[in-house]
Amino acid sequence: METVVSGIRSTGNLHLGNYFGAMKNFLRMQEEYNCFFFIADYHSLTTHPDPENLKGHVRQVLAEYLACGLNPEKCTLYIQSDVPEVAELYLLLNMNAYLGELERATTFKEKARKHPDNINAGLLTYPVLMAADILLHKAAKVPVGKDQEQHLEMTRQFGNRFNRMYRVDYFPEPVAFNFGGQLVKVPGLDGSGKMGKSEGEGNAVFLFDTDEAIRKKVMRAVSDSGPTEPDSPKSEAIQNLFTLMSLVSDAETLKSFEEAYNHCTIRYGDMKKQLAEDMIRFVRPLRERIADTLQNEKLLGEVMKTGREKARESAAKTVKEVRELMGIRY
Repeated sequence: METVVSGIRSTGNLHLGNYFGAMKNFLRMQEEYNCFFFIADYHSLTTHPDPENLKGHVRQVLAEYLACGLNPEKCTLYIQSDVPEVAELYLLLNMNAYLGELERATTFKEKARKHPDNINAGLLTYPVLMAADILLHKAAKVPVGKDQEQHLEMTRQFGNRFNRMYRVDYFPEPVAFNFGGQLVKVPGLDGSGKMGKSEGEGNAVFLFDTDEAIRKKVMRAVSDSGPTEPDSPKSEAIQNLFTLMSLVSDAETLKSFEEAYNHCTIRYGDMKKQLAEDMIRFVRPLRERIADTLQNEKLLGEVMKTGREKARESAAKTVKEVRELMGIRY
């Protein structure tokens, strides 16, 4: 069975974009592959989070993924920092990663431009840590977004370089995971682009949002003055609203607003009110399960312990073999 590895950001709650995108695929992957899903708390340290916030975020993300259906009996779900072998492989791979290639990474250049007062070594070597996460379990497939494709290419580069330097065929070449179809792109509420926390809190509907918070966000969603001719093309902002409605509303509701748009009788205020209520109806059971899971300290502790043990079993074998290949076997 092929191994799949994917990191989960520890810096915020899941939103509908995550749910309809990554989560749906994760649930399918855990049935068909040997999956390692980890909460990437080491990665978050590049932005210097407050210690209490970091702890809370890790617990929140763990509870959300459990509530959404990740099953620790079907996959390995662990905290990145619970596996010390991650840090050791990161160190060993850094010995053969070069400054020039790290500085050329698109995400490094972008973050250095946006945050010139926080260009730390962890940010520079972020692709090496990502490579360590993947190569640690000798993954064959990695679910990545468009913004992470370069990092996956660098992972292959580091793994191939190791194989060449030590004359072995040890690390496989991981490929981007794809079920063979287009990934669901969930638009944000700002009228353009995809839903995401980085675009601002008002752009995304989070699974842990209250009913009132969802209503406020949706009612503020970008729209336009409405169609002036029957069957006229939709603007990007309006198409976004219809796309969101197609995900959470029933077919009849969507059809009625499509017809209203095509006949130039649509009232966007009514559409947003309906969309908000349908989002609330969709999110509420997930939010309740997340809240229940957060209160279950015993369950969270058991999941962390089980995940740590399963991940370390795989990781320890890799690090032991890498050390020996590099000559660290005195």
